[in-house]
Amino acid sequence: MANVLELHGVTKRFPGVLANDHIDIALKEGHILALLGENGAGKTTLMNILYGLYKPDEGRIIVHGEEVDIHGPNDAIARGIGMVHQHFMLIPVMTVIENVMLGVEPTVNGIFLDKARVAARIREISEQFGLDVDPDSYIKDLPVGIQQRVEIIKVLYRNANILILDEPTAVLTPQEVDGLFQILHTLIEKGKSIIFITHKLKEVMAVADEITVLRGGRVAGSVLPQEASLEKLATLMVGRDVNLVVMKKTAAPTDVVLEVQDLYVRDERENLTVQGVSFEVRKGEVLGIAGVQGNGQTELVYALTGLSEPVSGQINLMGKPVRHGRPREILERGVAHIPEDRQKHGLILSFPIHDNMMLCTYYQPPFARGITLQQKVILDNATELVKQFDVRTPSIYVPASSLSGGNQQKVIVAREFSRPIELLIASQPTRGLDVGSIEYIHNRIIEKRDEGTGVLLVSSELDEIIALSDRIAVMYHGQIMAIVPAAQATKEDLGLLMAGIQPESARAA
Repeated sequence: MANVLELHGVTKRFPGVLANDHIDIALKEGHILALLGENGAGKTTLMNILYGLYKPDEGRIIVHGEEVDIHGPNDAIARGIGMVHQHFMLIPVMTVIENVMLGVEPTVNGIFLDKARVAARIREISEQFGLDVDPDSYIKDLPVGIQQRVEIIKVLYRNANILILDEPTAVLTPQEVDGLFQILHTLIEKGKSIIFITHKLKEVMAVADEITVLRGGRVAGSVLPQEASLEKLATLMVGRDVNLVVMKKTAAPTDVVLEVQDLYVRDERENLTVQGVSFEVRKGEVLGIAGVQGNGQTELVYALTGLSEPVSGQINLMGKPVRHGRPREILERGVAHIPEDRQKHGLILSFPIHDNMMLCTYYQPPFARGITLQQKVILDNATELVKQFDVRTPSIYVPASSLSGGNQQKVIVAREFSRPIELLIASQPTRGLDVGSIEYIHNRIIEKRDEGTGVLLVSSELDEIIALSDRIAVMYHGQIMAIVPAAQATKEDLGLLMAGIQPESARAA
């Protein structure tokens, strides 16, 4: 089978970083090539080169047997290459028609937009590839999974034969993932070729014809799914053996450490994004909060950690109410916080690593004696935590801004796990980490649980929620749809709840 795309020796350097190091890959016609690798492995940089967003420093790009120079997205589109970005490039207040035609607007008599022609083409594409999208719908009214289909229609409308999908399942429910995979197979049957970028091992095994693994900006290996295993892929990604199963004993929860009653919270735009939420977390258990990102989880965590003020409701920590809580007050009451946005709420990027390692307690012994900071203690603490949590850094003196996203996350985890706590609120704790670091942090979370800490885990990764949680609460449109024991939860039922559907109703229907 002929190659529709080849990259030979592609290299891209940024100041102080070799993002892509002489990479060779090939995509066969009618195949799905999965590009697998940890965050920071160079996957997205490579695809941005292919789509014309970056210019390679070295290397060749061959499309349908012809060597080409791609100077921008228009060049890529002209050569039949389309890209669906991880963060959708859609305008919410516009219709599907208006989003699809942006940049290539057909007109009637050279004056009026020919929306009818675009709508007809969208319906044709939708029917041909099983996308089921209404051209007249407004983007803001569509579920995330349908918005992604609109992005696919956009590239097909521009006659793309090679589709690049960058982390396409990051914001989808399990049912939407299954639907996407069906669409991908339909695209292949209709003669398209696909590059599928992900860091999720199970997905590549389910959908790929060939898997290429990137590590540290280089090709670590290429395998066929039938010859691979999850363990082999993880080893290629990380460079060592990884235990992919979270080992944990049955939880033994005791006293309630966090109680939330009828909580209402607004977001920055004054929208009521948390609506009447109630739950409790006990010492010695993990309560996981599942849901597609954007259903109120962020605002809930903000309220619990003092980053925003609830509209109404009650928050009790260790049996005592939190009134107008500020982050310092909540931290001093034994709460650790791994924030969703590490750069905004977890670090001071201009500060060196050793200062970021003790931000929560810099004013307390042993880091301070009165108003005097104890520099040796601070440096010794950072040196030990860097080693213990495998933070990849040239020294503890460099600013946090110089670290990769994954290593910035490790600094936060190291700081929060290294002090006495009663409650751990972990929001997307493994975002940006490789499978080896994920293994380590998962084990540490379970260790904290077994030591008697209560854990509230918020994650958009359903596998992570199921693996770590003892009970699972599912949020949808700011409300908790259900709280179920993890041992009884299935991906199918959780996926329905994440879409706002009660499993009993779906089964009855």
